[in-house]
Order: sequence, then C-alpha cells, then structure tokens
Amino acid sequence: MPKISAVFSDVGGVLLTNGWDHEQRARLVKLFDLEAQDFEGRHQMVCAAFDAGQLDLDQYLDRTIFYRPRPFRKQDVRDFMYAQSEALPDSLALMARLAQARQVFLATLNNESRELNLHRIEKFGLRDYFSAFFSSCYLGVSKPHTEIYRLALDISQRRAEECVFIDDRSLNLETARRLGLHTIQFLNAGQMTDDLRRLGVEI
Repeated sequence: MPKISAVFSDVGGVLLTNGWDHEQRARLVKLFDLEAQDFEGRHQMVCAAFDAGQLDLDQYLDRTIFYRPRPFRKQDVRDFMYAQSEALPDSLALMARLAQARQVFLATLNNESRELNLHRIEKFGLRDYFSAFFSSCYLGVSKPHTEIYRLALDISQRRAEECVFIDDRSLNLETARRLGLHTIQFLNAGQMTDDLRRLGVEI
C-alpha cells in the first residue's frame, strides 16, 4: 500500500458538531415559533445553492424566513445559527497532533455554507490544523458528488491511493472509496486514531 500523504476530514460530525443540520433547524423552529413544514420545505428548495455558495446567508434567510415580516431580527437568527457549533475536543486534539507531526497534508472536505464555514474556521482555530479547506461553498459542488473529491485530489496534487478521507456518513465515504481513497467512518476519536494508525499514519 502506498504511504499515506494526505488526510481529508469532514468537519460537522467529526471535528465539530453539525453546523446546520436537521437538529439545529428544529431548534430554530421551536425557538422562533416558525411553522415547521413551511420552513423546512423552503430550506430544502434552497439548501443546495446555499451550500454551493450560490446564496449568501442574507439571501438564504430572506427565502426561508424573512419573506414576510417577523417579530425578531435577522441578526437574532444569525446569532442563533452561529451558536449551534461546538467543538469535539478529542477530535481536534488528534488533528493538533497530526499537524504538529507534519507527516501528512491535512485538509477539510465538507459541505458548508460560506458564512457558517468561515465562522467555524475562525472560532475553532481550524487554520492551526489544516492547510486547505475543500468546502462546498468554495468549490461549488457538494458531497457525495464525485466532482468534489476529484477537485480535492487535483488541487492538492495527490493520488487517491495515498489519501484518507474521514466522514461520519456512509454515503459520503462510498463515493470516495469508488475513486480509490482509503476511508474511515468516524464513530469517536479513539476509533479514528486506531484506524489512522492501521493505515500507517504516525500519530
């Protein structure tokens, strides 16, 4: 097996809690007393464009919530969205050790809207660990579509067989495996550490 030279990691569900998944949206609906079916239906209609960087956060909120007057401010919703992100400390500690060792190229490979992605990078100091951020909002394509993995490989100039991709969702891993990447389905930081060591990654 070729020596592993790059580790690509998902962010939400691996390094941090999910940024804007169904659980976070359900909390929003409850807190702001929104009509759940209406909000979720509108979200589903625009979420692909939002994650691909084709809609900014203001436009997303205009289409999903502020298409009519509300008794709360747009900033209140933004603040709520940003507050949903929390660190998974053991995972970040592992990435810190990998970054310090300088044995592999580290990059994220995630689906995220532009403003939320930047907020999470800055709040949790992800630039301290990762050399590149292959995020859907920058690349214009999302997992599990093949093109996002190809772009990550092409831009980083890595061969698939020398790369590991870590994600908590099996569908995202299936596409990566078809391209020849090694994959790890994240359950917890200890398991992720063991699986990386089995692939020859020094930690």
